[in-house]
Amino acid sequence: MVPAINGADRLIDWWLAEVRHRFGDDWSDPDAPMLPSERHSKELERCRRVGDDALRQGLCVATARWLPAWSGRLTPHVLRHYCASSLYGGGMDLKALQGLLGHQWLATTSGYIHVRDDHVEQAWVSANRRLETRFAEGE
Repeated sequence: MVPAINGADRLIDWWLAEVRHRFGDDWSDPDAPMLPSERHSKELERCRRVGDDALRQGLCVATARWLPAWSGRLTPHVLRHYCASSLYGGGMDLKALQGLLGHQWLATTSGYIHVRDDHVEQAWVSANRRLETRFAEGE
């Protein structure tokens, strides 16, 4: 499962429709790598899966170019935290987020979430509005 935040779904759709097929005829095979290497495997008869180091290195190069203040600090794990925080901030249920991240303990998921400074205050105001609505309906 890939959380498609910040328009990532459009990027994935473009990749699959316009680029992926250029790496070989296996693009429709569900076992074929979504991100293939340019190296062809004779035993698999298709491109190998791109390695973790290539993705990390690509992130490192892109970060140095586009986000120099984050150089040496932006990692795939930091992006995982950002994704979790963005989904939670957008209204995703904490329990659903736990399942998405594959955490056994809800406390682990809670540690991934970084909220805005006004988050607690906004949650308090929202809870009080819901309570006021319930009391008003009960009268």
